[in-house]
Amino acid sequence: MNVTIVDYNSGNISSVINSFREVAKDKVNITVTTNLNKIKSSDKIILPGQGSFKSCVDALNKINGLSDALNEFAINNKKPILGICVGLQMFADIGYEETETKGLGWISGKVSKINDQNGKYKLPHIGWNQIDIIRNSKIFKDIENKSHMYFVHSYEFIPEDKNVISATTDYSSNIVCSVERENIFGTQFHPEKSDKFGLKIIDNFINL
Repeated sequence: MNVTIVDYNSGNISSVINSFREVAKDKVNITVTTNLNKIKSSDKIILPGQGSFKSCVDALNKINGLSDALNEFAINNKKPILGICVGLQMFADIGYEETETKGLGWISGKVSKINDQNGKYKLPHIGWNQIDIIRNSKIFKDIENKSHMYFVHSYEFIPEDKNVISATTDYSSNIVCSVERENIFGTQFHPEKSDKFGLKIIDNFINL
């Protein structure tokens, strides 16, 4: 099986690469690339993202044909894709970080700044926080509810269809921290930085 991590210059993704390789061992072939043919022929894709929504979308769009290849993979061919952090946020129609920016439009919704309640909550939301698993998700197999995951973000994904939400975390409000719709999965937290539970989520995704 071929699992591809899309490296479109969205910041340092070495911890994503290392943790997927650690989990995959020799069972699965992990490729890191933006080669469109390799992406299209993959069995599964990981879409990481670090930095702002706008910078990630811009970096993605700079690579000719990449967003079309991802659309073909996830929407037309319905193969499994996992978005991490801004990788998840880019599933939205639109994001408001820096300036209004169009997302991939795979899951209707928007990406807005977390309400810090007049400075009561520090932004970015950074560090360990527990997640509330609100529906059965394939990537949460054998993960206990209220497990702690590692977060670094100031913006949150607000989907129109609440049925796609698989987990939330409490920070100023109930923030969406995981989504699942058919073959499309996303986590706002960083599984690659979330110790054994994060590695289990990676394992679950690889074994889908």
